[in-house]
Amino acid sequence: MQPARRRPVIALLASPDTSAMVLYGLYDVLTTVGGIYPEMVKGFPERELLDVRIVCADGRPFNCAGDIPVRPHAGLDDLRAPGARPDAVIVCDMYVAVTGVPTGRYPRECAWIRDLHAAGVLISSVCSGALVLAEAGLLDGRKATAHWAYRDMFHRFYPKVSFLESAALCLNAQDEGIVTAGAVSAWHDLAFYLIARYCGYRHAVDTAKVFLMSDHVEGQSPYAVMTRPMEVKDALMSECQAWIAEHYDSPKPVERMVEKSGLGARTFARRFRAATGYTPIDYVQALRIEEAKQVLEREQRSIDDIAASVGYEDGSSFRRVFKKRVGLSPAAYRKKFRGLTDLANRYAMGQKPM
Repeated sequence: MQPARRRPVIALLASPDTSAMVLYGLYDVLTTVGGIYPEMVKGFPERELLDVRIVCADGRPFNCAGDIPVRPHAGLDDLRAPGARPDAVIVCDMYVAVTGVPTGRYPRECAWIRDLHAAGVLISSVCSGALVLAEAGLLDGRKATAHWAYRDMFHRFYPKVSFLESAALCLNAQDEGIVTAGAVSAWHDLAFYLIARYCGYRHAVDTAKVFLMSDHVEGQSPYAVMTRPMEVKDALMSECQAWIAEHYDSPKPVERMVEKSGLGARTFARRFRAATGYTPIDYVQALRIEEAKQVLEREQRSIDDIAASVGYEDGSSFRRVFKKRVGLSPAAYRKKFRGLTDLANRYAMGQKPM
C-alpha cells in the first residue's frame, strides 16, 4: 500500500490588523477542498486535499480586528527550515488607514516572506496584505494590486510598484512566484486560483459551488470611488480643489483653475499633480464620473442628459471616458448598481426582494 501523498501546505499569515472575514473565510474554504463537496452530493466526505495553517510572527494567540480570537498553528520560525516550508503563503489583509504610513510595520514578516520567496515558495496577498509584500521589496518592478483605496499610498511610498487599481486578481507576476488580490472579498478569486493550481480545476469549481463563491471578472473599477483628501501643504492647490469640487461641470474647468491660481499652465499642472496625484484633466474627469455614477445609481434619466449634467457636451465622449475609468459602460453600470440600490431600499423598508 502506497503512503498517502503529501498535501500542499498553505500558510495564512495574519496579525492583529487582519480581518476575521479574510482569515477565517480562507481557512474555512481551503480546509474543506476535496472533502465537503462529496459529502454534500454523495453523503460521505472524502480526503481533504490541502494542509492549511494559520501563522503569525511569534505563534502565540492574539485577537484580530474586531477583537476576534486567533489561535495560530505556528510561528514564522516553525516554517522556515527547508523541510517545513509551505508551498504557498497568503498574506492576509493587514489594515492601514489610507492616510497612514505603511512603512516599518512588519519587519519580521517581511524578512520571512523574502526568505520563502527566494526558496521558491509562492507568495500571495489579499487587499492591504500587498503593502507587506511591497515593504519586503517583492513587488519592486512588478505589477500588483490591492484595495483600490491604496492607489495613492502605493504611488507615494512604493513608486517602483506598477499598481493595478482595476484588477481583482493580479497574475502578471505568477511565474515569478507573486500573486496579489484586490479588495477584501477578492479572497474568493485568490482561493479559487490556489485550489485550481494545487488541486485541479474540478475541485475549484466544486468548492465554488459549495460556498457560492463569486469571481470579480469585471475587476475593481466598477466599485472604486475617487479618493481625494484635501491637500494641506499647498494652500493654493487646496483652494483649487475646493473650487473644482463645486465647478467640475463648468466649461473648460482646467483653464479656469489655472486662471484662478495665477500660475502658468505648466507650473500649475506640476504643482497640482504633486499635491493630488492626478493631472488636472484627470482630476476633473474623475469628479465628473463619480457624480455620474451617483446619478446612474438613483435616477432613470437618459445617458446623454446625465453626461450634459456633469459637463460633457458630447454623449459619446462621456461614454468613452466612463468605460475607460469604470470598466463598464454607463448602461451596464446602471444595471449593476441600480439593482443593488433598489434591493437595499427594499430591505431598508422591510420589503422582500422582487
